[in-house]
Amino acid sequence: MLEPRLRTMWLANAATAGAAVAVRAPRPLFAAQRPLFDPQARRAQGEDVVASDLEVVTVTDHSAVITWTTRARTRGGRLRPVPADTEVRIAPADGRSAPRTWHFEGRRTAYHYAEIRDLEPGRAYRFEAYSDGRRAAPARTLVTRRSGTPESTGILTTLTPPPGRLLRTLALTNDLHYGEPASGLFAGLFEGLRHSTDEYPEFMLQAVLEDLRLPDRAVDQLVVAGDMTDSGTAEQSRGVRARLDDWGTLGRDYFACRGNHDIRPPEETDHWGEVFHARDRLVEYFVGGLRLIGLDTTRVRGAGGTLAAPQLAHLRELLRGEPDRPTLVFGHHPVTRHAAVSNPGGPGFVLDRFSAASLHGLYAHAPGVFLHHSGHTHRNRLSRPDSGIGVEFLEVGAVKEYPGGYSLVRIYEGGYMVNFYKTRSEAARRWSTRTRSQYLGLHPDHALGSCVDRNHVVLRDFSGLRGSNG
Repeated sequence: MLEPRLRTMWLANAATAGAAVAVRAPRPLFAAQRPLFDPQARRAQGEDVVASDLEVVTVTDHSAVITWTTRARTRGGRLRPVPADTEVRIAPADGRSAPRTWHFEGRRTAYHYAEIRDLEPGRAYRFEAYSDGRRAAPARTLVTRRSGTPESTGILTTLTPPPGRLLRTLALTNDLHYGEPASGLFAGLFEGLRHSTDEYPEFMLQAVLEDLRLPDRAVDQLVVAGDMTDSGTAEQSRGVRARLDDWGTLGRDYFACRGNHDIRPPEETDHWGEVFHARDRLVEYFVGGLRLIGLDTTRVRGAGGTLAAPQLAHLRELLRGEPDRPTLVFGHHPVTRHAAVSNPGGPGFVLDRFSAASLHGLYAHAPGVFLHHSGHTHRNRLSRPDSGIGVEFLEVGAVKEYPGGYSLVRIYEGGYMVNFYKTRSEAARRWSTRTRSQYLGLHPDHALGSCVDRNHVVLRDFSGLRGSNG
C-alpha cells in the first residue's frame, strides 16, 4: 500500500510532469571560448531551446555535480533532445558580485553533466546553469521544486568534511539487473522501456566501473547489494561476474550479496549461488581493520525479505565477538519502518518486521556497526532507525536506470562523508534521462531523494583504521 503522503506527491507530480521552463539569460561572460563560426550552434540557437531537469546531484566538501537536459520543440510541438554547450556560473552567497563562469564546455550535448571543482568547504554558493544562453530550470517535480532545495533557491552549500586523514573510499551500488530486457516494469501496471540498439544494464554497469577507477573518484573497494542479475540465470550470473572480475577480485576489491532477482525457483539450479555465494549465507570481509558483512535477505518466493534463524545466529556471534570493530553491513532489502511505509510496494516489499527488529537488537549491542546499506527500492533514502541506535540505514539508487549511479563513502579518521554520483558516460546520461519518464513520469520524485539523503557527513571515531595505503 502506498503511503498517503507519497501518493499525494506522486499525483501532484503527474499533473505537472514533463513541463519545463525556458529562461533567457545574458550572453556568457567567456563567449570568446566558443568558435567564431559554429553552424551547429547557429542552428540550435535558432530553435526554441528549453533547458530543464536541473538537479544538484552531488555536493561534497570541495565540489558539486549539476545535471540538466536541453530540448527543442518540433513542428508538432513535442520536445526532442538538442545539443548545446554547458556552462555553470558561481559566486559566494555572502557576496554581492554576479556569478561568474566557473565551468564551461564547448562540446555540445543534450545531456549536461557539470562537475564544479575547487570550492571551499562549508560555504554557500549562488549558482546558475546555462546552455546556449538559456538558463536551466528544475523539472516540475516536488523533489527539486520544494522550498529550500538547492534547485529552488539557486544556492548550494558545500559540506564540511570530517576531521583527520582520508583513510578509504568505498562505493555502494545495487540493482544492476544484468540481462534485463525492459526497464520500469511494475506488477504489470506499466510498460517497460527498451533500448533500441544496446543492452542498457551492460553499459550502465560499465559506466559505473569506469567512473570508479578515475582519479577523481579513487575508489578502493566496491559493494554490490543485490539484484545483480535480472532473473539469476547461468548466463546472467556468469556475465555479471565476468564484468566485475575485469574490475577487481571478489572478496578483496569488490563484495556482493544476493537480491530477490538473483533467485531461481527452488526446483532449479542456484546459478547465482554457484557463481557467488550459496543461499542464506552470511559473508564477512576485512579491509584495513574495517569489517564488511553481507547478508542474504532474500526469500525463495516473493519480493520481500527475511533473515533465517541460522544467519541471524551467525551474525550475532560475529558482532558479539568484536562489538566495537567498525562495521558496515549490506543486504538487499531495506530494514526500517520508515522504509516500509514510504516505498510504493509497502511493508511487504522490505525486510519482515521480526528480522528488522532482530537486526536493531543486535546493532544495539554492537556499537561498531555504523552503516547498513540496502537497495531494492531503486531510490536514494536515508532512513530513521526504529530505535535509538547509532546506525545509518541508507538506500542507494539503482545502477541500471535513473538516477543511474552509486554512492561513495569516504572514511576519515573522524567520520565519513556520503555522496551520490550519477555516471558520466554519454550513453549512461542519455539512458538515465530517458528513464526519468518511467511510471508516468513519477520516477524522479521516488528515486532521486533529497540533497541530504544523497550528501551528508557523520562524525565518528575511525582513528584505529588503517588507510588504503597502510
